[in-house]
Amino acid sequence: MNPIFYGLLGLLAWAPLPLGSNRTWAWSILVVGSCLLAIAWLVGYLLGHFAVTDAFRRARWALGAGALWTLYVGLQSVALPAEWVQFLSPHAYDAHAVAAGVLGHPLAATLTLSIDPHTTRDFWFKTLAYGCMFSLTLLVVDSRQRLELLLKTLVISGTVQAVYASVMLLSGLEYGFFIKKYVGQGNATGTFINRNHLAGYLNLCLAAGIGLMIAKLGGEAIHTWRQRIRSIARLLLGEKTRLRIYLIAMVIGLVLTRSRMGNTAFFAGTLIVGAIGLLLMRNAPRSTMLFLASLIALDILIVGTWFGVDQVAKRIQETQVTTNVGNPLPAEDRVEVDQLALDYAKDYLLTGSGGGSFYVTFPTYSNRGITGFLDHAHNDYLQLLTETGVIGLALCVLIVLMAAVQALLALRRRNDPLMRGTAFGVALAICWLAIHSTVDFNMQIPANALTMSVMLALAWVAAALPGGSGAKEFRKHRKRSARPPATLC
Repeated sequence: MNPIFYGLLGLLAWAPLPLGSNRTWAWSILVVGSCLLAIAWLVGYLLGHFAVTDAFRRARWALGAGALWTLYVGLQSVALPAEWVQFLSPHAYDAHAVAAGVLGHPLAATLTLSIDPHTTRDFWFKTLAYGCMFSLTLLVVDSRQRLELLLKTLVISGTVQAVYASVMLLSGLEYGFFIKKYVGQGNATGTFINRNHLAGYLNLCLAAGIGLMIAKLGGEAIHTWRQRIRSIARLLLGEKTRLRIYLIAMVIGLVLTRSRMGNTAFFAGTLIVGAIGLLLMRNAPRSTMLFLASLIALDILIVGTWFGVDQVAKRIQETQVTTNVGNPLPAEDRVEVDQLALDYAKDYLLTGSGGGSFYVTFPTYSNRGITGFLDHAHNDYLQLLTETGVIGLALCVLIVLMAAVQALLALRRRNDPLMRGTAFGVALAICWLAIHSTVDFNMQIPANALTMSVMLALAWVAAALPGGSGAKEFRKHRKRSARPPATLC
């Protein structure tokens, strides 16, 4: 029995279903579930049932940065002496003073760095969930079987989302999560509200699937016709064919979202990481190069022609940068919002206005004609900068960079196909999301942020988990392990 590991898989599969968990009740399930799993592992560790893995030890610097990030976000909602807040964030102090004046109350002796401490506490709870899932992945994905099962869970989840989204769109039913869609009609959204967030989630699941496919490519040399016939039979009836079908289904779903940057990130990121991966992977089989080429050629020329990649290209060509901001937020006006968000960020440069407080702070800067309600910046980097300042942005970027370095090192150093494939998938996920985040807020959607946290942790798993390609890696792992392996998680 592996209740903690299967609990992690269950949360991963559940997260995208209820509107991307972008509702209070939905993300609360993720918070409670991840914390209970973490507590269960800790109790088992104290009782001597579980052991700290090599991947967890290797990720100690990333875990330290994550702990600092969690502590920092929590500090934003803690009451501090008003003089401290005035020194650290003068604009936050002024905002509290204005609010007190409007309510007719004297300014309190203690204030928070956050403009909206209640929302920042919610932001902190989500951060805690992401941190627990990151740590649990390092601790319980301690075998090849579990790693492969986790990747398969993401592939199945992404395929379900893609098929459901495609059926809803092509049939005209247009249902989301048990309710009729009230936004996003005419585009694939799955159980998400926004097509761009489905595109972001599909990119993450595609990264897991592509990594799994690379792990299964290659094989023994073929010398006779009998071996060739057996190889063709295994290809037609085997797991690789099913996996390729799942990948095609997800690409179809991605194209049907009509997400410009989601599709651009997919194809550009595949080219970038594919080129880097082939340079780093020693003795990469020819099948790997052919597979990566097919992702571009087959999926664009065949799948795209049938399912509307031309419409995505048309949307990209027709995109114009304008300064007409009379509408709530046309995609073409995001540059104007980014400019206003930069002014906002300059005022809260060091500590930010508080996690989750963009929606209440930005209106004071949007006095140039922007109407409608904006709860997020359409740029994850800017949102992090405005809400958590340079301190928070630097910590987040540092964690992602450390994961990227680990993934690239694993690509270079590991000989085991599964570890190489996993590392390749992590690199893809980082590259795709780094591109997509320049124009959208995928990391503000709990399902996507939670899934990305798990993908980042897999970089260290791919670097540390013993491979099956020889006894040398296993002996090195045994020497590094000070405690016996876990037996219950």
